[in-house]
Amino acid sequence: MTALDTAISRMGGVGKLAKAIGVSQPLISNWRKRGTTPKAEDCSAIERATGGLVTRRDLRPDDWHLIWPELAAQTSGTSGPVTEAPHG
Repeated sequence: MTALDTAISRMGGVGKLAKAIGVSQPLISNWRKRGTTPKAEDCSAIERATGGLVTRRDLRPDDWHLIWPELAAQTSGTSGPVTEAPHG
């Protein structure tokens, strides 16, 4: 089962997920049928709609760290950008 299938199941169907995230039912059906990756803003909406059961990382496993670098920082255990200590 894909992350999108999990989200659809969690929400009670394609139509209910579409309504929850503010997109059309055919759009979600096309993502599912074609294996298309949802846009970043749709992934965020799905994460919110599913209460975090399906995450942005789940929906975009190949590039989530490029879109949401703050999540990559959380994963690595850092709380912010790494800076070098001043020399001298």
